[in-house]
Amino acid sequence: MTAVGLRCDAGVTMGVGHLVRCLALAEELLARGCRVVLLGDVGAVPWTAREIDRLGLPVVAAPADPAALALTAWRLGLDAVVIDSYVTDPDCAAALRADGVTVLAIVDGDLRGQSADLYLDQNLDAELSAPPLPPGAVRLAGLPYVLLRDSVRSRRPPAPRPRPTAGPPSVVCFLGGTDPAGAAPVLAVMLAETGVPLDATVVSPATAPSVPAGPGQTFRFVPNTPDLPALLDRADLVVSAAGTSTWELLCLGVCPALVTVADNQRLGYDAILARGLGFGLGAVADLPSPAALRTLRTALTSPERRHALAARGWAEVDGDGRVRAADALLTAVATRPPR
Repeated sequence: MTAVGLRCDAGVTMGVGHLVRCLALAEELLARGCRVVLLGDVGAVPWTAREIDRLGLPVVAAPADPAALALTAWRLGLDAVVIDSYVTDPDCAAALRADGVTVLAIVDGDLRGQSADLYLDQNLDAELSAPPLPPGAVRLAGLPYVLLRDSVRSRRPPAPRPRPTAGPPSVVCFLGGTDPAGAAPVLAVMLAETGVPLDATVVSPATAPSVPAGPGQTFRFVPNTPDLPALLDRADLVVSAAGTSTWELLCLGVCPALVTVADNQRLGYDAILARGLGFGLGAVADLPSPAALRTLRTALTSPERRHALAARGWAEVDGDGRVRAADALLTAVATRPPR
């Protein structure tokens, strides 16, 4: 039985994007009979803690020191470690490899000086760049390697969604697993200020604010949940952060209206807009703004444009990225010289 450790962290302030894509890979590895262990601090967000329990994943504290992490991997009998972190010491990858452990580093552009066997960059157009890699390393790049959970893949339609019917659009406003910037209430008020009839569900960990709903507008506030893909699946428009959840929207064939909530999202946000895969509302720090309000009103009142953008997104993300990533990882483990 191949044993794989997933080195990532999650929390209210840092968000859950790293953990969510690791859980997607965990689902694939578990389905193949692997033993999977989470290494890190990942229990601070209730809904992700429930997902970890559902998968039966043991959680082990991850030492910050590279040599100590390698020792932990040895004690756990790990054949491979996936590192998905902006804060883990880059020398951890080299320490693990020196101990005979295969390392897959999940990155977003910057390799952070990590010496890994494989690098996975699932961002749009990542395959167009060619950063220098260690000898023999393999790079898995672009949307063909997007890591998505069962709850998303199972809802991917077999073809682009049909054109929308008449009536108020169904809108979901979702700003990441924890919404650390508190953007969901701001965007809910902006949705109301468009004056467009709509049926909105706002996912927010905060107390529901007072929203000045206009004629034909309804608003519901719900906490985050593992069943979020079911909400997204029924939406005509999803107002979302331009992070890892963007790829879920494209896979589901749902039209996104994106905001950036962190500097590292800007590159992906710009690429999405340049490729015509969604609407852009700008940076959350600049909201509300007249330009974003105009764009939001256009998105709500343009069903044909929403349909075209959603169909393009559906064609870009097929949901099998984790299959390809697991194939590459397990092949690297199988062909690595014995310790």
